[in-house]
Amino acid sequence: MSRRRWSRARAVMSRLPLARTMRARLTAGLLVLLTVSCAAVGVAAVYELNGFLTGRVDQQLHDVGVRFPASLEHSTVKPSDHDGDEHGDTRRQSTGTFGARLVGRDVTNAAVVPSGQNVTDLNVSLTTSDRQTLAGIPTDGRAHTVRLSALGHYRVLAARGLDGDVLVTGLPMEPVRTAVHRLELVAGGVFGLALVVAGVAGALWVRWSLRPLSRVAATATRVSELPLASGEVALPPRAPEQDPRSEVGRLASAFNRMLGHVEDALTKRHASEERLRSFAADASHELRTPVASVRGHAELALLHPDPVPPKVTRALERIAAESARMGEMVDDLLLLARLDAGRPLERLPVDLTHLVLDSVTDARAAGPDHRWTLELPEEPVTVTGDAHRLQQVLANLLANARWHTPVGTKVTVSLETDAKTAVLTVHDDGPGVPEDVQPGVFERFTRADRRRTGGAGGGAGLGLSIVAAVVEAHGGTVELESRPGATAFTVRLPGTRLPGNGDGGAPSNE
Repeated sequence: MSRRRWSRARAVMSRLPLARTMRARLTAGLLVLLTVSCAAVGVAAVYELNGFLTGRVDQQLHDVGVRFPASLEHSTVKPSDHDGDEHGDTRRQSTGTFGARLVGRDVTNAAVVPSGQNVTDLNVSLTTSDRQTLAGIPTDGRAHTVRLSALGHYRVLAARGLDGDVLVTGLPMEPVRTAVHRLELVAGGVFGLALVVAGVAGALWVRWSLRPLSRVAATATRVSELPLASGEVALPPRAPEQDPRSEVGRLASAFNRMLGHVEDALTKRHASEERLRSFAADASHELRTPVASVRGHAELALLHPDPVPPKVTRALERIAAESARMGEMVDDLLLLARLDAGRPLERLPVDLTHLVLDSVTDARAAGPDHRWTLELPEEPVTVTGDAHRLQQVLANLLANARWHTPVGTKVTVSLETDAKTAVLTVHDDGPGVPEDVQPGVFERFTRADRRRTGGAGGGAGLGLSIVAAVVEAHGGTVELESRPGATAFTVRLPGTRLPGNGDGGAPSNE
């Protein structure tokens, strides 16, 4: 087979429907085995019957001998010509017996015993092809199968006559072919019915046998649908126990043990998370007072009227600055701990448009070296949530754009509506967030300022994690898309009263 034909065959086979489930594969395999077995039995039976009946015909040929063709020495043969003669008595020949006499390679006489009693002529007309076929029969004492156009398939035996001629005796193969064909039809019908019954019964048996495995698969599917990333997780009931001596039973037992280990690990993880959250909340709460006290004492020392050495003054200023920074970090950790604990936020109508205006105004004052642009709809966008926390989300996103982009970067804040959702986007044309930082950009203590060039300053790496936590607490989502020259943080919040034409609105001047 050429490479092109092989490629075509593979393409045809690839388009054939394949059984994908184990149940279908087992049923198909059973049917294939049964089909092969039935075909083998049928072929063997037909072959054996054909050989047996052909052997019987050969035996009859040897028993009959050449008496009938030996009587064909006259040009015309009639039933009454040789009545009582041992060579010409056709009553001893079975119906359809064929006889022919050849001299050299020429057929001089050919006749067949008819089925009726009133037939007066036994001669049969032969074509040139039939005469060549008869002339080619070897006189080896063995029977051969030939096809005569006027009579059909015959089993013939050729022998030498007393006059040096060749006498051919033949018996029809039609009874043999009829019997074999009938066996083929019966075998095909019986085997076809057996395959249908076996297919239905096999499918039911395979389905019943694999029912325990289906239960294990259903349990595994329910487990795969559970959110296992964080929080307390209740695993579904275990898979039903089966006979431990069977493969399915061992699989179910191993799967149940694995679920037990997973449940223990999740329980311990949840307990550890709760302890960590409690510790972070308690530590943040306890640190607020001493940090504020240190900051107050430093500021008080700076206000002392007596002369203070410059080095001491510098040290006090650094203490006050670091105390303020530590205080902000403690407040952020306390906020994250409360959000992790599921503390409820305020659920009041919030004018998101007004918050965006105020936040951009504050950012423009804090970063005059950046270019700030607004794109707002004509009508106000109102969402339900905590105004103070949403203000913190906007402030953190704008501070992130200000700290981590070089001077002169254009920052665009746009607000629009998408069906029942308010979409807030903070876009800048800075250097972008490196690809290796993007997957964990919303995790805590991620310092993107170490990667994005040109910026100055930066917090402790809690700003974007607070953004993600607050947005999630409001039932929204936040996404990042970044490449060099285009970085966009997109916040989606469910809205309560959105403008009818949220696509409208023209950008304000920088």
